[in-house]
Amino acid sequence: MKLVLGSASPARREVLRSAGIDPVVRVSDVDEDALQAALPADSAPEVIVVELARAKAETVAAAADLPANCVVVGCDSMLLVDGVLQGKPHTPEVARARWADMAGRSADLLTGHCVLRVQDGTITASAVDCSSTTVHFAKPDPEELDAYIATGEPLQVAGAFTLDGMGGWFVDRIEGDPSSVIGIGLPLLRRLLGDVGVGVAQLWGHAPR
Repeated sequence: MKLVLGSASPARREVLRSAGIDPVVRVSDVDEDALQAALPADSAPEVIVVELARAKAETVAAAADLPANCVVVGCDSMLLVDGVLQGKPHTPEVARARWADMAGRSADLLTGHCVLRVQDGTITASAVDCSSTTVHFAKPDPEELDAYIATGEPLQVAGAFTLDGMGGWFVDRIEGDPSSVIGIGLPLLRRLLGDVGVGVAQLWGHAPR
């Protein structure tokens, strides 16, 4: 039994590897912005991240080169600030504007998860859910923020910060699951795997730590 991770995120891969699972990585290449725009305008934030995760997992599950017996996992993370979902900023200007909004405040990091059980090329079971973790941000001084943005790290991550990288210097504390903030929640993933009939120990290998 193999776990196929439908994500290019090194952070998600390392969370799994540290937990004993060496995933097969397949990048979904889903157009997240187009998919989100196609959803109903009144979709709840939790629904949006779950549907993005589902689209990623289903795209990967449709590939012809999957292991015969596997679970495909798709995830999508976004930061909810003042009722507005924020994905990857992509540019220094957007990252700086987002930090101006969230410095010294709290926001909720939502991560949608989708698990598909695939047997001989057919999806036989699926489970989805969303985790929510409250992040309390520090107030980096202007020089620190400029230096952080200059590293490029916050440009390609949801909410313009990381917990497990340099952005961790600017997180005072969290309320909830740390692995979910990194991008894949182990407690929720364990439950969803159980929902599709897979025990987490079936996926343990000898992943280096």
